[in-house]
Amino acid sequence: MSLSALLSQYGDLYLQALLNTWRLTALCYVGAFAIGIVVTVLRVCPVKPLRVFGDFFVQVFRNIPGAAMLIILVYALPRLKIMLSYEMCVIVASVLIPSAFCSEHLMSGMNTIHPGQIEAARALGLTFSQMIARVVIPQALRSTVLPMTSLAVGTMLTTALASQVPLRPNQLELTGVVNYINSRAVGGVLAFAVSAVLYVSTALLIGWIGATIDRKVRILR
Repeated sequence: MSLSALLSQYGDLYLQALLNTWRLTALCYVGAFAIGIVVTVLRVCPVKPLRVFGDFFVQVFRNIPGAAMLIILVYALPRLKIMLSYEMCVIVASVLIPSAFCSEHLMSGMNTIHPGQIEAARALGLTFSQMIARVVIPQALRSTVLPMTSLAVGTMLTTALASQVPLRPNQLELTGVVNYINSRAVGGVLAFAVSAVLYVSTALLIGWIGATIDRKVRILR
């Protein structure tokens, strides 16, 4: 199948898959970002059991393969009477794994904060919550824009897990649409190439956005 024939027949499906990839990436990244911040706060809080839980969370989800996580969600949870849709299983897997890396990036960002600022915050009488919200997290975020940008790209690639579960054609993402096409026509390598170009274009767009934000908020030391 030529490129023109492939796009004329499946162009709309590729566009829908690209939009689905963007949607999944945005949902999963926001979820991973929110959980990552919470886990990071737990890892530095003065309550030891919470610190242990935060470290345990990171160690587990940082080291578990995405495919294994998806298998657990799809096949193990129903045995516990917890039923999730296939798409929701993909979203949960694509949130939990990046959230562990998000926490690691934030911990690295915290290490760039001068100890004197923490001491000053304590001297002013700020509580732990106030110090985290007003001093630590804002500076950690400004120091980790580029790693968070890489995390966004990684989250986009993680959403390819959706190709491993049966979804409706209008739910397919860029990897799943290739499987769909090759199961109905001889798209071959060209079908993968189109998806690859769309993946790379999206990654470049994310990288450009991240670099722009970094230039505006970077802390010069």
